Amino acid sequence: KNAKVTLAPLEADDREQFILDNQESFKYGAVEEFGLRDNHFEEDGEIISRATIEQSIDAPDSEAYRILYDGRKVGGVVLKINKETHHNELELLFVSPRERKNIYKKTEPFPAS
Repeated sequence: KNAKVTLAPLEADDREQFILDNQESFKYGAVEEFGLRDNHFEEDGEIISRATIEQSIDAPDSEAYRILYDGRKVGGVVLKINKETHHNELELLFVSPRERKNIYKKTEPFPAS
């Protein structure tokens, strides 16, 4: 069975969990990559602060989405959209540490070209 990955606009009632999931993912990634020697915390032991995430979500040209894998929330993304130039930016991207292994096991590699 092929898994389906989709994006869904961030709902207001999911905002708090989106922020917490983002912080958890960044913290997990930093410890996995650098171990405990990395002490570049922004606030209260967080690699990325709540304020940084909120600024990204709340910017007037930003769009926040949940990443869904077979309908399950597995991560999130914030895109900076320039509707005039169409030069867009990826502001934030995260995948839940709890979901990474499940996703990667079921994802087939891109075919060689």
